[in-house]
Amino acid sequence: MLCDICYVVYDIYCLLNYNTPGKLVDMDHEPEHENRVGGMLKKIGYFFLDIIQTVVMALAVFVVVYLFVFQPNQVKGSSMVPTLHDGEYLLTDKLTFRWLRQPARGDIVVFRAPENEKYDFIKRIIAVSGDSVLLSEGVVSVNSKPVDEYYLPPELRTRAGAFLKNDQQYIVPEGGYLVMGDNRNYSSDSREWGPVPSENIIGRAWFRYWPINKIGLLSHATSAE
Repeated sequence: MLCDICYVVYDIYCLLNYNTPGKLVDMDHEPEHENRVGGMLKKIGYFFLDIIQTVVMALAVFVVVYLFVFQPNQVKGSSMVPTLHDGEYLLTDKLTFRWLRQPARGDIVVFRAPENEKYDFIKRIIAVSGDSVLLSEGVVSVNSKPVDEYYLPPELRTRAGAFLKNDQQYIVPEGGYLVMGDNRNYSSDSREWGPVPSENIIGRAWFRYWPINKIGLLSHATSAE
């Protein structure tokens, strides 16, 4: 494309300097001049057509990637500290849950907030459909086993909420996922508003690309069955 730009600029220069003041023009060469002008206009047309085609192709690739492969997301707030921090940028993998497997315990997922689907939330899956969840004395148990939440500070205790109450067993319904933020004391999650429907899940947080010193794949926990 750079060569095309050079050719077009050169042709325009020649056209502008063809009949400058004080320059004699041989009328026998006028047809040749007209042909040259026509050829130059065709080059300009092809040049802009190439630009349009390139832009259209780039947009098409972007739309396909955005809709079906990856989606960029910015972390807003502190609900996932210490795993993720405010202002970090991630790529969300939309392929895994669509084609390879279902969301699992320990996955960090991006989803449309059940209370207001205009907003995307990012949390960690604690329990999946059919799981029995019990919150007692600050410890979360799934299917009668305490969840190994090694990604949390050892002294942290999980508080109950308006939905998930202390010492009350809860069975996650079909097609639902119980999610919590890693920063339990500063997270609005399933403890307050219940399970996330499967159709609300956008994808799996996959790759952190900002800040530069934290670039890399995100680690996902695997809870015991």
